[in-house]
Amino acid sequence: MASLRRVKVLLVLNLIAVAGFVLFLAKCRPITAKSGDSFHDIHPRAEVANLTARGISSIQDAVLKRLSLLEDIVYRQLNGLSKSLGLIEGYGGRGKGGLPATLSPEEEEKAKGPHEKYGYNSYLSEKISLDRSIPDYRPTKCKELKYGKDLPQISIIFIFVNEALSVILRSVHSAVNHTPAHLLKEIILVDDNSDEEELKAPLEEYVNKRYPGLVKVVRNQKREGLIRARIEGWKAATGQITGFFDAHVEFTAGWAEPVLSRIQENRRRVILPSIDNIKQDNFEVQRYENSAHGYSWELWCMYISPPKDWWDAGDPSLPIR
Repeated sequence: MASLRRVKVLLVLNLIAVAGFVLFLAKCRPITAKSGDSFHDIHPRAEVANLTARGISSIQDAVLKRLSLLEDIVYRQLNGLSKSLGLIEGYGGRGKGGLPATLSPEEEEKAKGPHEKYGYNSYLSEKISLDRSIPDYRPTKCKELKYGKDLPQISIIFIFVNEALSVILRSVHSAVNHTPAHLLKEIILVDDNSDEEELKAPLEEYVNKRYPGLVKVVRNQKREGLIRARIEGWKAATGQITGFFDAHVEFTAGWAEPVLSRIQENRRRVILPSIDNIKQDNFEVQRYENSAHGYSWELWCMYISPPKDWWDAGDPSLPIR
């Protein structure tokens, strides 16, 4: 009897919730798009008036339209955040598809100083979208591989000191855009005591509003160097796996799953994804051939050609030791 009573109570509560939702739709004022906007006017009163004729599907249509409208409004607000920094969002624009980006002769003159300061064309970087598309150079077999749904989550850690703001934010956007949401625990930005003003309040305000709760900023009170800065990022991380990256990178689709899968098989593994090149002058994405990363006895980082047995296997999706 007690369980039957609970079922009745739940049914009543559900009915009240549905009724409240219908009343909410009936009471809501229509939202009218401003001139020039791409979405259409939505009139929920008309939707509710026709419920009896069209059935429950009209409720779903009204809800979907409202969600689409809200998504558009939210995106416009978020896009406004980057505009306040003089930056651009969206998948088009200069450098789209990883192609070389260019400047006008007048812009070239303005770009000289920043280029010398950062070692890459930071002025041009500000003209390239934070979300630009880049090519997927993975071998076909890599794209066909399937991975389990129970992969561990990763904390992505970027270390920077006086890096160009646009380059840091493109790294963040790229990581969010190309890492499955259920696998991305957080992004941690470790500032190794930068003195650039744009990397202080403007950076922190942007990531807190654009990616609330997802992106964290850790600031060292003195210059610690790369390794100790990485350790500070690791201390702040809460994901099962940590990945350390330079703050001037762009991710491609499908980068995370093979990395996480290999570590899930053996937690002692240290994995390095295949790395292509972003040219410093025009931000063109340049494909690098299959290779492993390693170090010479002088500890210079170098590319290593895969061993003969890897080539003999004829499978470009296999990892290279």
